[in-house]
Amino acid sequence: MWRASLDQPADVVSGLSVALCSAERDRAARFRFERDRARYVVGRALLRRLLGGYLGMAPDEVEFRYGAFEKPFLVCDGPWFNVSHSGPVALYAFSSAAEIGVDVEEVQRDFSRERIAERFFSPAEVTALRSLPVSDQPCAFLRCWTRKEAFVKARGDGLSLALDSFDVSLDPDAPAALLRTAWSEHEPVEWGLEDLSDLAAGYIAAVAQRAPGWHVRQLHVIEPILGGEPRQEDQ
Repeated sequence: MWRASLDQPADVVSGLSVALCSAERDRAARFRFERDRARYVVGRALLRRLLGGYLGMAPDEVEFRYGAFEKPFLVCDGPWFNVSHSGPVALYAFSSAAEIGVDVEEVQRDFSRERIAERFFSPAEVTALRSLPVSDQPCAFLRCWTRKEAFVKARGDGLSLALDSFDVSLDPDAPAALLRTAWSEHEPVEWGLEDLSDLAAGYIAAVAQRAPGWHVRQLHVIEPILGGEPRQEDQ
């Protein structure tokens, strides 16, 4: 796991942009707001630099293809990977074992007071959420949301998988887990989920992989450095 801030000085953004392919530069140019354009450039360039480090190649040599629901994968052999960002926070997940999914959300707006849970969560999850003290519900909502999104991204189902067709844990005292799937009694035991939340840093996050018994080895906090390798601080 790697974490980075997408808000970087203009000279760093410009330096990182050389790693992008022409299609990525075209996409960056279509962003209406400069902040969104810069965050896209930093996020994509860092993904290329991280993958280049694993593959032993230059960032601009990394090639992607896109499967169902536009999920990217490597043209060559390499690690499974997934990326999520919310505001300035970006998380990058890599695995040599199986497909992986990650999701992160900033702790800002209180979505728990809206009816989003009743619309998208399963009945069991809604009951678990509303049984918590009101003060605990904002973070519990985001725990549920990020775990569900990480699971969907790891499966590669995109919008075709209804969020109320499976249950995840959300209680603050319970470990992250897939509890139920509507289509299989046995699939939940095949999955591992891990909470990556850092409330001090202002985000809640989760990572999912269809391979039980694994854990996140380390979370690296990286700082892009113009003209050099990213610095990292292990957590």
